[in-house]
Amino acid sequence: MADLILKTDTTRELGTRPSRRLRREGRVPGVVYGLGGESVPVAVDARELRSAMTTDAGLNALLTLDVDGNRQLGLVKDLQHHPVRNEVIHVDFIRVDADVEVEVDVRMVLVGEAPEVVNEGGVVDQAAFSIRVLSKPEAIPNELSIDISEMTMGDTLRAGDIELPAGVHLAGDPEELVASTSTAVMEIEEPEVDEEAEVELDEDGQPIAASEQADEQAEDSASDTPAD
Repeated sequence: MADLILKTDTTRELGTRPSRRLRREGRVPGVVYGLGGESVPVAVDARELRSAMTTDAGLNALLTLDVDGNRQLGLVKDLQHHPVRNEVIHVDFIRVDADVEVEVDVRMVLVGEAPEVVNEGGVVDQAAFSIRVLSKPEAIPNELSIDISEMTMGDTLRAGDIELPAGVHLAGDPEELVASTSTAVMEIEEPEVDEEAEVELDEDGQPIAASEQADEQAEDSASDTPAD
């Protein structure tokens, strides 16, 4: 059994109002289903659920669900969040068998640097951040680290190129793009132009230097001064 034990309450009422009342009490409504068994409406403590989901395994954390004293292995199949507060408002658990493979998404992280790409002014772009795999519950990897140090300009990395741990098999499209290289685009910042600044032009339409303008202003000022 999994180390993470999550106690469920199977006495919750169905419907929108009872579900809202549960959330005000700090509990999350949900359902447990799978392995040919009946779907069971449940409620779980919001803090305990959050604690179970914040391990290194994330949503793929293997749980022991306590359903009316009957303990069974399970995974979180789906989480629904409040659109504004981002709180979990509903959770779906799926029962799993320790000896039967399940299909899950595992996050991918690019590690290392690609010196040949960098030397040619390029970058490595990550196109996919998770990959769908088949694995027995206890063998599900927390994440997959993808080494990009050998990539060169023009290279692409696809799902079928990724080396998976023993007991883990690709379930998605092997041609799915995971990473590619591209030329880095540098943005040149244009100097700001003060559109409100007035520039005085000479007879030829050329800007008059500030010093010349100062001289002209001084001459104008002097001409306006009454002579003794």
